[in-house]
Amino acid sequence: MRFQTLQQLIDICESEQIGISTLMLQEQTQESGRALDEEFATMMEYYGIMKEAVQRGLTEDTTSRSGLTGRDAQRVKAYVAEKESNLGDHAGRAMAYALAVSEVNASMGRIIATPTAGSSGIIPGVFISTQERFGYSDEHMVNGLFAAGAIGYVIANNSFVSGAEGGCQAEVGSAIGMAAGALVELRGGTVTQAVHAVGLALKNTLGLICDPVGGLVEIPCIVRNGFGAVTALAAADMALAGMRSIIPSDEVIQVMLEVGTAMPSKHRETAQGGLAKTPTGQRIMDDLY
Repeated sequence: MRFQTLQQLIDICESEQIGISTLMLQEQTQESGRALDEEFATMMEYYGIMKEAVQRGLTEDTTSRSGLTGRDAQRVKAYVAEKESNLGDHAGRAMAYALAVSEVNASMGRIIATPTAGSSGIIPGVFISTQERFGYSDEHMVNGLFAAGAIGYVIANNSFVSGAEGGCQAEVGSAIGMAAGALVELRGGTVTQAVHAVGLALKNTLGLICDPVGGLVEIPCIVRNGFGAVTALAAADMALAGMRSIIPSDEVIQVMLEVGTAMPSKHRETAQGGLAKTPTGQRIMDDLY
């Protein structure tokens, strides 16, 4: 890849007068040796799987094998449709869709890791609700996935996207940053605005621990996907309104690395701390095992 930082991403895109998605598609094609249309078709297939996961989560039984989670996306969707949601229709649907995909993951369904299975609901939740709201084509949304991929590439190569390495800030946090930056591009924002959205999003998740109850990607992972989708919408709006990440986004990524490295192992997907070690968390663990 010609870029390793978000600033390099900005510099190349501005120099060549292209968007993040175009650059990423070109770079991916160069790296894989496949044609542009082949790479695009693969990403289109991934987007189709995301849509299927949302639909399944909203219409089928998503009770997990543990019995701890399931059908909450359907409850949220019904509430948003029938009541005057505090979030409003669009953000409410984004939250429901993110929960839906995360519940499909917990019930052993097919999802796309974006960037991980534990954070797989955030990008679909944001993207599919946005597509419904604005009537964007699948092709437009797939371009957004390439933009999200470019952002994820920078984060993964300068920090981490694994909860076992850096806590939930690395999984859910990265997904929020990817979704926020890509959404800015989808909505017609500049590359610089997209990068500011990444920094704004990541700053809001710094220090978030990974503390899965029972060692399962269910509690609190599913709920964090729902909240993550809403946070991504907020970060994108802030950036599109002209707000900047005063701490440059590349520096925020370095802070995520620093914080994650310093995080105790009990808060990095080991189920030895946080919510997993509460009395209720311990009781659930005993019942499961």
